[in-house]
Order: sequence, then C-alpha cells, then structure tokens
Amino acid sequence: MGPLYNGTTCGTIKDGQNCMSHGRPDLGFLYWRWQPQECQLPRFDPNEFLQFFADRHIAFVGDSMARNQLESLVCMVSSVSPPNLVYKNGDDDNKFRRWHFASHNASVSIYWSPFLVKGVEKSKNGPDHNELYLDRIDERWGKDLDGIDTIVLSIGHWFLHPAVYLDDGKVLGCHYCPGLNHTEIGFYDVLRKAVRTTLNTISDRRGDGIDVILTTFSPSHFEGDWDKFGACPKTEPYGEGEKLLEGMDADMRKIEVEEVESARLGIGGNQKKVRLEALDVTRLSLMRPDGHPGPYIGVGERVQNDCVHWCLPGPVDTWNQILLQVIKRLRRQ
Repeated sequence: MGPLYNGTTCGTIKDGQNCMSHGRPDLGFLYWRWQPQECQLPRFDPNEFLQFFADRHIAFVGDSMARNQLESLVCMVSSVSPPNLVYKNGDDDNKFRRWHFASHNASVSIYWSPFLVKGVEKSKNGPDHNELYLDRIDERWGKDLDGIDTIVLSIGHWFLHPAVYLDDGKVLGCHYCPGLNHTEIGFYDVLRKAVRTTLNTISDRRGDGIDVILTTFSPSHFEGDWDKFGACPKTEPYGEGEKLLEGMDADMRKIEVEEVESARLGIGGNQKKVRLEALDVTRLSLMRPDGHPGPYIGVGERVQNDCVHWCLPGPVDTWNQILLQVIKRLRRQ
C-alpha cells in the first residue's frame, strides 16, 4: 500500500534523508514490506499508537540510527495528528528534541547519546578519539528517566571509531589508538559493558515501571569504502540466501540480544515493572540495500552516498511497525 507519509507531508525529515525531494528516480523501495516467517505483521496504525501513548512519554536514546527511527515514527504518527515541537536544544542537528501530540497528550523525544554511557566525543579542538566511561550512563538522558514511560535504545556504529575506555577512573584499554600507551582491546566487550551498565542502571532507577526496548545493530551497505566514494546503488532487496548475516554485523547483534536476555533474568522480582525487549531489526535491515539516501538526478554533490541511514519514508518504517507490536505485547504481559 505504500507509506503513510511522504517528503512533503512530514516536516521532521532530515534533509539528507528526504530521498524523493532529492530526485530519487526509483520508488520501489517504498512498496516492499517485511513478511515474518511465523506471523502477519500488521500495518502501522497511528491512531492505535496514540491510544497506547495517551498521557505517556516515549524517548529514543542513542546515535543517529535512533534519530532515524524517531523521525520515521513522528512522520507516521503525524499522518493523523499534528506534532508540536515543544523543546529543542539549540540548532545542534536535532540531537535533543521533543514533540507533543496534543490530541492524546503523548510525547516523543530524542536524546543524542552515541554510547549510552558517559562519553567525550572526539572534536577538532580536542583529542582525535572518543573517551568512554563504561561504569556510568550518560546523564543527559539519565536525569530524565523518571519522566519516561518507554525508552528505545539504539547504538553500535560509534563503537567502531577510535576510543579510549575507562572504568572506575582507570584506563582499561583502547580501540585503534596508535601513539597512546594503551592496550588494544577492540570494541566488542566494550559494547557489551556499555549495554549492561545502561540496562542495569535503568532497572535500578525505575522500579516503579518502564518499558525498555533495544533496537539491534543495523548493517551498512557500502559497496567500496565509505570514505572513498563507496556507494549503495541497489534498487531491490536481496533475495533469500543472497546475503547472509555474518561477521561484525552478526556479532554486534548477538551481544545486544544476549545482554537484553541477561538483564531480563537479572532483574528478578522487578521484571513485571521493568519490561525488557530486543527489537531485532538486524537481518531485515541487512536485506534492504535499496533503502539508502544518495545523490540523484539534478542534485550533484549536495547529497552524499549514505549507506548507513535510511530514506524517509523507507525501510526504517518497518522497525516502528514491529515496535508497536512489541509495545502491545509488553503491555499485555
């Protein structure tokens, strides 16, 4: 049936992901749908979503993939109820914003936090690596936990960048830090520790009840190196068996799913109040190399090949179709 919105009916789409307005010639990516093996996935019902979040607050916390998912959700819901932007922290690329749907007193927020734990991001005026404090969450979102009813977490890609890792004030090691006298420890265990710290802290602070949903790692589709004019030129999804979930993509997903399962067991008697779920989008995202922004007709160099993020509307809308069903199941529990 196609999407609930387009590049002109929704005003919250980031310019680079508004593929139709940038002259994308093929529209097939708008009409593919995901068919799970063991159930029918209902079309997203924005009215049903608003009913579930009447007088409630859902927050997306993480990196730009969290923002991509958030913008998709706001656009789908805005097809039946106009959103009001009620908070923004300057013009910092939409990193901290909140929308209010007055029809149901529902709030939707985005918090930029690419590690979930406390981090100091690399900058032109500072070190050329990130610094992560693995034993404490990022209080830019943590301080607002009491006012959040559902939190959707999404991280992964920023852990591939050069970084130094600290725990309890001591350096554990680093990832790709030539010139520094630190041990190379990679990023897999660090990702696991960051997710574990995050889930444990949420559980400790919100014994009065919260839904916690972790969106799993979304693979990129660069053909060639991303920084050497690599592109994502495919116009159809992969066929069954054409692309396997393996390597780093599989490992990142596995860590996130395992930590959700471990946290669910660890919260014990608090489980009815702190409900945890993995929103497993890794394989379905892997199968959609056709859904990414890029430079199209008449645009030239103004838009780069972006084989990580998703066109809006596009495949990322499917994540929110599943999200609504996960929320409904958690509420029934």
